Amino acid sequence: MANLAGKVAVVIGAAGADNMGQHIARAFALAGAKTVVAGRNADELKRCAETIGGDWLACDITKKTDVEALAAETVARHGKVDIAVNATGWGLLKNLHDVTEDELEQMVALQFKGVHYFLSAFVRAMPNGGSLIQISSATTQCIIDDHAAYIGTKAGSEALIRCVANQYGPQGIRANILSPGFTDSPMTSQAFATPGLADAFVKEYPLGRLNTSEDIARTAVWVSSDECFMTGQNFQVNGGLTLRRNPRPEEISASVVAAMGAQAQ
Repeated sequence: MANLAGKVAVVIGAAGADNMGQHIARAFALAGAKTVVAGRNADELKRCAETIGGDWLACDITKKTDVEALAAETVARHGKVDIAVNATGWGLLKNLHDVTEDELEQMVALQFKGVHYFLSAFVRAMPNGGSLIQISSATTQCIIDDHAAYIGTKAGSEALIRCVANQYGPQGIRANILSPGFTDSPMTSQAFATPGLADAFVKEYPLGRLNTSEDIARTAVWVSSDECFMTGQNFQVNGGLTLRRNPRPEEISASVVAAMGAQAQ
């Protein structure tokens, strides 16, 4: 594993038990970084910080003042920020015309405006360079039905990362994207509990399995390290899914029905 000794890392979106943000935070800590976990659930953040020997700060990424305070307080406590990761997200699954105005505003606030706040705050907190990572999704490349608001805002966040990489490269800042596929996590627990659903996706992954949060965390460590001479890139950490496609709704339904039938036998 790459060495992050002496570095200070911030992971926003680490307030859910065993979510992807927490996997990344643990990997950073194991690689030697002083890691600050942030999000909206103070009790879970405190538990995670204690487990990894790190620090925690409350932050709602949809609030500009919260994100700015997170960056400033991290510098005040630890002297600098070398790495910042935004692992927040909301897996809204709805048909285009069923998404309410309130849901669309929430999605934009979290997955576009929040990303803008994150990048703006941490670019200023890294005057001597650093690594910025945005967790996106393979769905921006491999479209899947009933995810338009999710995919649209994730795609917008990818464009923001590319702009930051271009403009702030001379400042020594690298800005990159990690794009998982269908990942077993608290956000997708209900889907993974559906018999046959995961199997419908696995056949589209050339490496023969779905990616895990650990796959994303290990990649985040390398992308954050001084060994990574890349910026503005979208790392597809999904076992080759983008060489193929996500399954169609009718294929998912058929797989689920077949699995349930097999269980009944």
